[in-house]
Amino acid sequence: MIMEITENAYNETTILGIIGRLDTTNYGILENKLSTLIDTGKTRIIIDCSKMDYVSSSGLRVFLIALKKITLVRGRFILAGLQEIIREIFEIAGFTTIFEISGTWEEALRLIGEEGH
Repeated sequence: MIMEITENAYNETTILGIIGRLDTTNYGILENKLSTLIDTGKTRIIIDCSKMDYVSSSGLRVFLIALKKITLVRGRFILAGLQEIIREIFEIAGFTTIFEISGTWEEALRLIGEEGH
């Protein structure tokens, strides 16, 4: 399946939805999208993973790079809606202790909203 990325903005927060597989054939698309967002000052990003059914090590690397970039500019980067199989991959990689993870993108939006501006 080909990966699709949806984008929605809520005030100063950008929500990217990943649909399908994030793997070695398409991780560059997400990497470029995230880089562009961060470089243009969008530093409050939620990734809705509820429709992502596979992530490779290349995909994990993209998330890690984005987290590092956003942390440098004191932004927020939250992963939301991880399916069980994806959550297991994150746990095995040790990423559940590194990333902020919420159940849904709506919950993540509330988390970001609570911190103020």
